[in-house]
Amino acid sequence: MFQIGRSSEAPIDFVVMDTIPGDKHGEMKVTQSTISRFACRIIAHRTTRVTQVYAAGFDSSRNIFLGEKATKWQNNGEIDGLTTNGVLIMHPPNQFCGGEATPGIWREVSVGGGVYALRESRSAPQRGIQIEDETHILKDGTLIDLCGATLLWRSAEGLGKSPTKRHLEQMVDELNAGRPQCPVGLNTLVIPRKATLTATEKQPVVYLNCGHVQGLHEWGHEKDSNSHTCPMCLKVGPVVKLCMGIEPAFYVDSGYPTFCFNPCGHMASEKTVRYWAAVPIPHGTNGFHAACPFCASPLEGDPGFVRLIFQDNCD
Repeated sequence: MFQIGRSSEAPIDFVVMDTIPGDKHGEMKVTQSTISRFACRIIAHRTTRVTQVYAAGFDSSRNIFLGEKATKWQNNGEIDGLTTNGVLIMHPPNQFCGGEATPGIWREVSVGGGVYALRESRSAPQRGIQIEDETHILKDGTLIDLCGATLLWRSAEGLGKSPTKRHLEQMVDELNAGRPQCPVGLNTLVIPRKATLTATEKQPVVYLNCGHVQGLHEWGHEKDSNSHTCPMCLKVGPVVKLCMGIEPAFYVDSGYPTFCFNPCGHMASEKTVRYWAAVPIPHGTNGFHAACPFCASPLEGDPGFVRLIFQDNCD
């Protein structure tokens, strides 16, 4: 059994902090977390390898920990319940990795492993209708939302079909081997594997309204704004630095990184960006929004991503 929550007490195996969109340097702090101290527990059976998720967890006294405002009820003589802000799960209806991934329907899981429709709001006192034909057994690609952080469950078999970190790095090397050029500065661009704070003339940027990839330059830049005019097609809009999305577990196939998310600029394969742009991540008390899996930035515009247009193989 593995217990997950924001508590740092000994029974918690994985301490989970609130996810802050775009924050990769720990500069922003959450003053009041919405993640439960004992949010959920995962039980993996050694022989059958079946893995199940349950709401809440056992404290140091080996009792189930539920807040005072948590919803509780009796089920066949035993107490069942929901955490204050709920533990939500979403199973992909199709195979996650293989190019056929599609989002599922969000449900709520109880302390006893029952699956219920979502409440009217995240912490509403009345539980949803029980969904008898759905299960709390995790499958490859299941999302677990803890109201402040969303976890992705990947199976060993699923990861075996996913691209490796080395494979992703090789694709970046192949893109750089094409010597993409900036059409304004005529300098060769180098796609980084990791996001960097320092700006160099080799750092590629993408115009988010058209997808043209160029270098950093001042042509068409309106002062005191993030509006830039693309010199290739004259569309006006924001630009952002490109960076490879290097976490293999988020990929639903092994395609080339020909698209990027808007507005963060993380590159990934077409099927990967299309999948995550269609996944509604729980947000607030009863809202949802799509987000980049690499940095959790909420996606902007429709469809929330852009196809990259390089000027490469110029030799």
